[in-house]
Amino acid sequence: MNISVKGKIPVLVIFAPTATGKTEIVGRLFSDNAPSFFAGKAEIISADSMQAYRGLSIGTAKPDADFLEHLPHHLIDICEPAEQFGTGEFIVLADKKCREINSRGKIPVICGGTSFYIKNFIFGLPVTPEADEKVRSRIAQRMNEEGSEKLYDELKSIDPHSASKIHVNDKYRIGRALEIYYSCGKALSSFEVPSVPRGEYEFLTIFLERDREELYERINQRVLNMFNQGLVEEVSSLLLNSDGTEKLRQDCPGLSAIGYREFFTSGENPYEMFRILKSNHDFSESPRFLVWLAEIKRQIQRNSRHYAKKQLAFFKPLLDMEKNPANIHCVDARDIKAVESLILPLWS
Repeated sequence: MNISVKGKIPVLVIFAPTATGKTEIVGRLFSDNAPSFFAGKAEIISADSMQAYRGLSIGTAKPDADFLEHLPHHLIDICEPAEQFGTGEFIVLADKKCREINSRGKIPVICGGTSFYIKNFIFGLPVTPEADEKVRSRIAQRMNEEGSEKLYDELKSIDPHSASKIHVNDKYRIGRALEIYYSCGKALSSFEVPSVPRGEYEFLTIFLERDREELYERINQRVLNMFNQGLVEEVSSLLLNSDGTEKLRQDCPGLSAIGYREFFTSGENPYEMFRILKSNHDFSESPRFLVWLAEIKRQIQRNSRHYAKKQLAFFKPLLDMEKNPANIHCVDARDIKAVESLILPLWS
């Protein structure tokens, strides 16, 4: 049975900065064992760019296996840390999942904190020029001869905004951004996202809020919890094979996530540190290791707070749009009854 509103698929979007409590709220509402009218009536599509990567569980605060058994989540653990996964891939897969969930008579819930995923899912991707095969061929040849790093530096000089959202090893997106610039003389970032929500969906968007100081305290505590849950062991297993050989390189897209990249920016070589730890477990109590760990914790907490601030700043223009085309409602994250009253009409 399909659920539709005016012939459109109803989609609930829940967006909030990191550590606001999104997972807790969707669990209280939609888990099949929740004491809620909505129990078992929705499935979640993760809009978290780093939860898509396998092996990155503790550092990305993925829901655990028991939670997932009671509340299906999609677009989690779907690619390897060395692979690229971006907004375009997210929208294609999320569209497919929305149709599948709707066909089961449930409501798809887009839930996460990756701003570009949320915004582009609601409004669609910018319309860019058709491919110029000659320009594309020339850039592809240069990519093979000069490498992605050199062309990435070139992109940074002509379109720093687009470059800031592309990984240095993402040859396809670097090439596409350069192709657009050299085809029409305009930067990829100059093409605007549509201002009208996509027509196939009826959106209800909820922005969960918390007091800034409370949010920062939750972030700091979450980082400490991650270390207690085994973040160090998780990162070690990502970086090294059992025999101590290198498993993943630092430039893998997945390792750019907050909670992982700080192991590379905290004054020590993590491959060396984990090799020592493998051969001598007592090393975990040494001053060298403890100082390193303390610096990593500090950096993750700081970077997470900065990221939350960026998430808030990114979403604010949507709240200020005239006529609220995305049907956005701001709700205190502690007020579950307010959330329930907003979403009830989706099932009426």
